[in-house]
Amino acid sequence: MINSIITEEVVKTILGKRDREIHKGHCGRILIAAGSRGMAGAAVLAVSGALRAGSGLVQAAVPAELFPILQTAVPEATCIERDFSKTDLGRYDAIAIGPGLGKSPEACASIEELLTAFNGPLVLDADALNIISEREWHSMLMKRPEGKTVITPHPGEAARLLGRNIGTTDEERREAAHALAERTGAVVLLKGHETIVAADSCKTYTNITGNPGMATGGSGDVLTGIIAGFMGQKKPVSLGGCRLSPREAAICGAFVHGRAGDLAAEKLGEYGLIAGDIAYYTAIALKEISG
Repeated sequence: MINSIITEEVVKTILGKRDREIHKGHCGRILIAAGSRGMAGAAVLAVSGALRAGSGLVQAAVPAELFPILQTAVPEATCIERDFSKTDLGRYDAIAIGPGLGKSPEACASIEELLTAFNGPLVLDADALNIISEREWHSMLMKRPEGKTVITPHPGEAARLLGRNIGTTDEERREAAHALAERTGAVVLLKGHETIVAADSCKTYTNITGNPGMATGGSGDVLTGIIAGFMGQKKPVSLGGCRLSPREAAICGAFVHGRAGDLAAEKLGEYGLIAGDIAYYTAIALKEISG
């Protein structure tokens, strides 16, 4: 198996300086299904990550009781109730689901609806992954269009999805990410020190940005939003003008998320770094990368 390091040069071949003549549609219409009672912050952080990554329009699919929180914390986003049986999913360029979702019957129904009715780019994180492993919905993932799904497990979630423990060495983590990609048909972003991205049968990518200060609640929610935000965007015309693939979004998301954490740690230190800082510094990381 070939392993490559994700470098700034690699990311620059995917992301570039924006064209002058673009509009919100070029930058992506994103839906983020997140949050539940007591977990509104997860939705706020995921939505913030998508916006700071450059999304043109972001909607939060949350329980109605969370609308005031979202619209106060992130006024740039809009809210819809989380009933996907009544939602035109085809209008979105990418969807993310999972952060702070909980495992209620409503949450399970939302995940099942997206897995079966949405054919576009989809990011699955946190409770979405826990529900899939508990209900053994791996076959639903496999039936989705090839290359359209990204899953972002931490080691515990990856172990549950695989049904076995995974090791901690670099080689063992790469093997686990590869095995999970084969079992689910998804692009796998295995979180942790030196995050691993497994996108096909013969290659993995290792990210070396990031620092221990990012081991804080909500960091993964921001990452989910960043990846969804990238999946919905079109590249500059000089780089092809097409939307980023889920594989490209995962690679760039891992690098930019880590770089944002590094910039935040430089200013604030590792002890006091919080997830909201990572969302904020995502914009600065992209400014450095895109020039």
